[in-house]
Amino acid sequence: MEVERVQNIANLSKETIPEEFIRTTNEQPGLTTVQGTVLEVPVIDLSDRDENKVLQAVTDASRNWGMFQVVNHGIPDEIIRKLQEVGKAFFELPQEEKEVYAKPHGSQSLEGYGTKLQKEVEGKKAWVDHLFHKIWPPPEINYQFWPKTPPSYREANEEYTKHIHGVADKLFKYLSLGLGLEGNEMKEAVGGEKLIYLLKINYYPPCPRPDLALGVPAHTDMSSFTILVPNEVQGLQACRDDRWYDVKYIPNALIIHIGDQVEIVSNGKYKSVLHRSIVNKEQTRISWPVFMEPPPDLEVGPHPKLINEANPPRFKTKKYSEYCYCKLNKIPQ
Repeated sequence: MEVERVQNIANLSKETIPEEFIRTTNEQPGLTTVQGTVLEVPVIDLSDRDENKVLQAVTDASRNWGMFQVVNHGIPDEIIRKLQEVGKAFFELPQEEKEVYAKPHGSQSLEGYGTKLQKEVEGKKAWVDHLFHKIWPPPEINYQFWPKTPPSYREANEEYTKHIHGVADKLFKYLSLGLGLEGNEMKEAVGGEKLIYLLKINYYPPCPRPDLALGVPAHTDMSSFTILVPNEVQGLQACRDDRWYDVKYIPNALIIHIGDQVEIVSNGKYKSVLHRSIVNKEQTRISWPVFMEPPPDLEVGPHPKLINEANPPRFKTKKYSEYCYCKLNKIPQ
């Protein structure tokens, strides 16, 4: 079954875009973005020796924003540059070479090269192609979905994976301590050492009508949290007080999104962030989120230590795979 890729549609679209990419008026960025105001989301220096200061900053940002940027995170700029280089090179391959890695038809996994991700209201489409594959732990990796071209793709991704562990573990520790839990309890609640790191590359080609289309529609991430590397093209928006604002990237920072599973484990003390991606008229935007996901069969719910008479559970406990199925198919949780 031939799937139409957005990259190919973009090459044919000079002034207009196909009807299925035109969002409803309550979604169109041209009508719904607060102009002239950029959200200054919290920026946290992970190298600060004052651990209490970092703990407070992560806790406050996770409660009040659900999103923050981290700097001095310990991942060398060169490692990030190589990750970006090989990801961009994959999407610049001839179409038939990319299709080798296409998500198999009928697959229950997200892994592979693709275009459509979730059931969209009113059949609308997002202006993005993507590649998903797991990068950790080793038994979960399926190299079938790792591009063999460029040849340095695997090495660049493995090097990035080595360095991302430190950032993830620090964040899990602070998120845990910020709730009054032991330092390891948040990570344990979402899978511990069996936690799955799922990489996605979002490729948003230039779009002649960025005022009408969305790269990714409004959503919260299903994961525990997400560590995202952007390219230099701005395009992330966050919802604050029911209004949409541009989020300004800091060069060499990592963007952290609190996801649904951390909100659930915290029983709502931390907030998963509602965000979306817009597109650019002249430039290609690319991002590399890594979703920190519980194993599919793990049951995730509010942490028992956070539940009492005054704080009853605000979320159901359910298998992560079931949670994802409901969310992607727009079934109430």
